[in-house]
Amino acid sequence: METLLTFLNAEWLGKAAWLWLTFLGLVVALLAFDLGVLHRKTQEIGIRQSLWMSLGYIAVALLYGVWVWSYLGPESGVAFFTGFAVEKTLAMDNVFVISLIFAYFAIPRAYQHRVLFWGILGVIVLRGLMIGLGAALVDQFSWVLYLFGAFLILTGVRMLRGGDEETDISRNPVLKFLRRRLRITPELHGEHFFVRQPDPVSGRLVRYATPLFLALVIVEIADVIFAVDSIPAIFAITTDPFIVYTSNIFAILGLRALYFALSAMVHRFRYLKTALALVLVFIGGKIFYNQFFGKLDPAISLGVTLALLAGGVVYSLVRTHRETQQASLPTER
Repeated sequence: METLLTFLNAEWLGKAAWLWLTFLGLVVALLAFDLGVLHRKTQEIGIRQSLWMSLGYIAVALLYGVWVWSYLGPESGVAFFTGFAVEKTLAMDNVFVISLIFAYFAIPRAYQHRVLFWGILGVIVLRGLMIGLGAALVDQFSWVLYLFGAFLILTGVRMLRGGDEETDISRNPVLKFLRRRLRITPELHGEHFFVRQPDPVSGRLVRYATPLFLALVIVEIADVIFAVDSIPAIFAITTDPFIVYTSNIFAILGLRALYFALSAMVHRFRYLKTALALVLVFIGGKIFYNQFFGKLDPAISLGVTLALLAGGVVYSLVRTHRETQQASLPTER
């Protein structure tokens, strides 16, 4: 018993082990409820169900943030909510790429949840490794934060100038590698990632990957690419690995649930990217401000972040609604 208590109270990346285990247990419970109760059968997820699922994940994240605020202090609580808001918005760009991946592999909506669900498990591991590496770098070389800040400012400026390139799934090097190395069926086989089929030469049963497995791998690769932006952003807000990791995972959990609604109306948030670019510039600039003028009040950081993002959402909805109305008006001859 004493050994167990020693292990649970042992410090790991700045926090007691029981804090990390409690969080991971909560995530596992949420995923088990998602797969074992809500989606025991393969079915297409509609917009209404997607919205309710996302609201549930957001409610859990907010309650967790309140607990962080009360247990770890207001500064940690503000950092969690700021990181959650930024990561949530950054991850929205991922929705567009994921929809392109599903369209490329012709994945029906009924099977898309399975890819996203299992993709979450990969995200939990990959983000953990990347955040652990980032925390180690920041701890050993504090000047890395300035690189993060400069990177965020440049990324924000590039987004403001419309520097995003169109995604071409067929040119993905990982996809080309998998197609050279694996036996792949030309068609889907239900919700299976792998199937056994006769080899065309020997006739013996061998394992084939399906397009559903390829979609899963490319979705994971897309998340790694997006993490290159999101992880410096959250480290610019806080260097506490526990806050960085928990806000990251909660944001991604909720967004995957919201995917089915967002993919149907992502065009309505066309101008949110501009607000996000301004947020990245602000967060990157905050690192240099803290160095030369003293630490900026975390509450101000949270307020500016939420104001910019809310402004981007409202402006997007108003502009796209107005454009839709103008497009529906009869043209004069």
